[in-house]
Amino acid sequence: MMAHGVLLILLGLLLQPEPGTASYPLLMDLVIKALEDLEQKALATEATPRAFSSLLSVQKTRAHDLFHSFLFERQDLKVIKLGPDSLSPELQGLLERVTQHGVQDGQEHGVVLAPDGSTVAVQPLLAGLEAGLQGRRMVNLPLNSTVFPWDARTISPGLGVASPDVTSPNGEDAWPEANATLPTSVDSLLAITLARDLGLTFLQNTQTQGHPGLGSEGCWDQLSAPQTFTLLEPKASPLTAAFLNGALDGVLLGDYLSRTPEPRPPLSLLLSQYYGGGAGVAREPKLRSNFRRQNAAALTSAATLAQEVLGALLLLQRLEPTHPQLKDTNLGQMTRVARHASKEFTEAFLECPAIHPRCRWGAEPYQGQPTPLKLPLGFLYVHHTYIPAPPCTSFSHCATNMRSMQRYHQKDRGWDDIGYSFVVGSDGYVYEGRGWHKVGAHTLGHNSRGFGVAIVGNYTAELPTETALRAVRDELPRCALRSGYLRPDYKVLGHRQLVNTLCPGEALFNLLRTWPRFASDVKQRAARGASLKRPRDEPRPALLETDSQ
Repeated sequence: MMAHGVLLILLGLLLQPEPGTASYPLLMDLVIKALEDLEQKALATEATPRAFSSLLSVQKTRAHDLFHSFLFERQDLKVIKLGPDSLSPELQGLLERVTQHGVQDGQEHGVVLAPDGSTVAVQPLLAGLEAGLQGRRMVNLPLNSTVFPWDARTISPGLGVASPDVTSPNGEDAWPEANATLPTSVDSLLAITLARDLGLTFLQNTQTQGHPGLGSEGCWDQLSAPQTFTLLEPKASPLTAAFLNGALDGVLLGDYLSRTPEPRPPLSLLLSQYYGGGAGVAREPKLRSNFRRQNAAALTSAATLAQEVLGALLLLQRLEPTHPQLKDTNLGQMTRVARHASKEFTEAFLECPAIHPRCRWGAEPYQGQPTPLKLPLGFLYVHHTYIPAPPCTSFSHCATNMRSMQRYHQKDRGWDDIGYSFVVGSDGYVYEGRGWHKVGAHTLGHNSRGFGVAIVGNYTAELPTETALRAVRDELPRCALRSGYLRPDYKVLGHRQLVNTLCPGEALFNLLRTWPRFASDVKQRAARGASLKRPRDEPRPALLETDSQ
């Protein structure tokens, strides 16, 4: 009950904002701090009624959100008001900034920086918390309405459409395939966090012939006290990486809350465990923000999500017949959009690794003029860093390692940049080095033919974590194939097969030899035998394992 009271108190506070107050940096830790303060106030006032608790309703743009009201059957809205000193002006200002999400002029609003280095939209996170607190449930669709573009009498739940020959006025097929199954209900949790936004965004881009720009990343003005988040793709859709992060966190935490009996944990404790990078929620080490993509992929499937997206669009069309994106949209169009959106989201986001861009780990600029790669490439070269030797298990640790390696490569080696294309931590993240488009300095004589991927640590006698191995073996190449960066017949090689070195370590190399893409017919040879021209930042190395050439 505590969580409902806290959200009601926060609702009361934000309905009476104090203009002109200063705001703290946009950090998840401070959002958690505000919730913790409110929980203490709730205890003092016994403000724990089970009632409508959504922070989303404080947004003027969603004050009359019929979709939200229908899913949660909003009743007995009783705002609990505390005194003006319930929160400091700074924390109140912070909360006012983060409860509305939007993208405008290349900047993303309503997002905060989490301790794991990810940027998270607060709005879908809060929606998921509310859905979990109210109990995740299947909400029946009102199929008997004449607003829907079919006669409900022709539909048998679970059997599909009975009249597949009906067409829309413009001649398009108004129905999905004859064996399609129409949803008769929607999952309140998936609908409010993800399904509606997925459907509307992909529908809008279908209508305008645009591209959704799914999962666009961005850069903070500063990492210590972030205030402004600028997208790397200025024309990105609202389905940014930050929004999808918040939506997935809302789904995962909402699902957890719905399965947890009373008394449920305070929200501040739940969020601190989830984002803190420690033992995880309720000491479940994988229930942490670092692993949101893997956990969400295990919780739903593309087929299930497609049904939820279609159900959300149908419900929204029923509730808002004049909705600009839905008023002239038929069932066949919505079905195709739902399937396309769920497929793209699953393949381009859930099944891809989360890659922290260079600005996130504090990279120095590239020195000189980079040489572009001629894509697609045919090889993936696997390295270990050797030094740093310990695996990095947190964002702060991995980011420090990245800056250290870049300094070494630029200052000591005299290279233009960190040599690797990508670096994989044991924290659940991949870190961008030279990336997909620039020739690296990782495998002497072969840098233009493949991507160099290093795992932080020394793997002479032990193996990396399964999380790191999965990123190198499955996730990174799968997304490179999908994007056209790797050839379909690409091969995996250990650094030692092309350069006289012990890299990537005996234990890791022996494991590489069991991977399906491993090129066993490539024999080890000295670097001096390479025939390709070296880039200017690729000096002849000493034959040491620590050398990233």
